[in-house]
Amino acid sequence: MFRAMRRKKQALSPQESADVLHKGTCGVLALLGDDEYPYAVPLSYVYDGEKIYFHSAKSGHKLDAIQRTPKASFCVVDQDLVVPEEYTTYFRSVIVFGRIQIVTDERKKRSAMEKLAVKYAPNDSAVRRDHAIEREWKSLCVLEMSIEQITGKEAIELIRNRK
Repeated sequence: MFRAMRRKKQALSPQESADVLHKGTCGVLALLGDDEYPYAVPLSYVYDGEKIYFHSAKSGHKLDAIQRTPKASFCVVDQDLVVPEEYTTYFRSVIVFGRIQIVTDERKKRSAMEKLAVKYAPNDSAVRRDHAIEREWKSLCVLEMSIEQITGKEAIELIRNRK
């Protein structure tokens, strides 16, 4: 169903890929947009080890695309060091393929928002996080990506530097 990686020597392990997803703060969600043009949008997210959650407004291009087709990919770049003298970059990134749905269950939506809040404001108090979530609750939409495939890859130079 999904293509095998051509340069298998550069593949990240499942644990390394998970580490990139946990550590990252922004990724690019790619969807099938209007008139079948790709629509890619940078988003904050949280990965809980099983699924990826995003928050969103309740309307817009992103939601229209998801309602047309739930298939999506999500890319997180962990490193992108330009090395001009070598005409290359030392990169590390992960791409996730899966399906997105709008979270309608209130408890699940709340749980996802708490995970997002803890990720982006880890030192904040539970009370302050709760107030922030409550303040935005009515206009808030939560999206859940069920993962079907994760591939991670890094520059061969990074692999060589570790040896």
